[in-house]
Amino acid sequence: MIEKITQIFKVPDLRKKIIFTLVILVIFRFAAHIPVPGVDLENLKEFFKGNQFFGLLDIFSGGGMSSFSIVMMGIAPYINASIIMQLLTMVVPKLEALQKEGEEGQRKISRYTRYLTVPLAAMQSYGMITVLSRASQPIIEDLNPFRLVTIILTITAGTVFLMWLGELVTEKGIGNGISLLIFAGIIARVPSAIRETFAVADPGQILNLVLFGAIALVVIFGVVIITEGQRNIPISYARRVQGNRLFGGVSTHLPLRVNQAGVIPIIFAISVMLFPGMIANFFVNAQTSWLASAAQSVTNIFQNQLFYGVFYFSMVVLFTYFYTAVVFNPDNISENIQKQGGFIPGIRPGKNTAGYLRKVLSRITLAGALFLGAIAVLPLMIQGVTNIQTLTLGGTGLLIVVSVVIETMKQIESQLVMRDYEGF
Repeated sequence: MIEKITQIFKVPDLRKKIIFTLVILVIFRFAAHIPVPGVDLENLKEFFKGNQFFGLLDIFSGGGMSSFSIVMMGIAPYINASIIMQLLTMVVPKLEALQKEGEEGQRKISRYTRYLTVPLAAMQSYGMITVLSRASQPIIEDLNPFRLVTIILTITAGTVFLMWLGELVTEKGIGNGISLLIFAGIIARVPSAIRETFAVADPGQILNLVLFGAIALVVIFGVVIITEGQRNIPISYARRVQGNRLFGGVSTHLPLRVNQAGVIPIIFAISVMLFPGMIANFFVNAQTSWLASAAQSVTNIFQNQLFYGVFYFSMVVLFTYFYTAVVFNPDNISENIQKQGGFIPGIRPGKNTAGYLRKVLSRITLAGALFLGAIAVLPLMIQGVTNIQTLTLGGTGLLIVVSVVIETMKQIESQLVMRDYEGF
């Protein structure tokens, strides 16, 4: 391993990309510690400790929300904008046609996603400020209209700044920039979470801590197996003569990954799950009695561990299928194979091939989606048994951290292979 790491830093281009990525992550962590003035941080931290939804959202902001920093919203508005744009490409014909235009079309859709991020960040920051200003303990002091607008503009600018940093990492660094920012936010909370866990643990919980650590290792092992698992579909190419040369007559395979969507379904599920709770908290203190009662009911439902677990599991499964359908189109794959003179042995080209790919993909995706959903809710069950509050080290955090590490290592390995180095 030391030899491989040495090889990485011997390649100038790869070394520059890694250093550039690390510098961007340091800038992100620095920005997460620049607070917006006029906030009672002690009451703010108590608020996040007592609320599961906002505590989970604070993890993805890297602790920026509990410190009310200028990047407190993280890249959640950008993720929500991406979800909305992907849904619109499936229902709006013009956007669907734009998506099929290749790189130029994707560039335009990315630009529209950035435009949509700005109003979403402003609305979400306004909702968060309103919720915090109505908390039982005073958090934001002297919230006049001018101060409210100033804070919203600052937080919105912070979100746009993180979006820019993420795209810089994707373009000039190594790995997916947005995923790495979330990864850095989760990792940054691990030392404090471990310290808090051992600080409140008594000698009688040693066995529970060991059990929790063993389960975490099993979860990591399972995530690696599912992430690396794939089904190889055999593809044969018929021989053809062009001029005096004979082409084709070879066999290869089409890899179908068990988890085509990677870590994206988890991020999507968290974004959707946090939205109802945030809206409900916004209307809890409404003047209209029925509206306040309905908002309180929604808040209580999402605080229920059973409902939370079932809803979380369902969202992970649903978004795994949704994103897989977005990134892998059996009809296009079948058409490309047929154009290149290839076929699946025993399957007729065209619609039959597309149907076969769709059938195989749905089966392996079901296994991957159920596994990811089970791992995501497993920490909730373990937490109920061991009574150890380790939200940062839960299944969601482990899924994202392990998936991002694997994805980044694969990119580094591909860079090494291109330069005639042996991979990891």
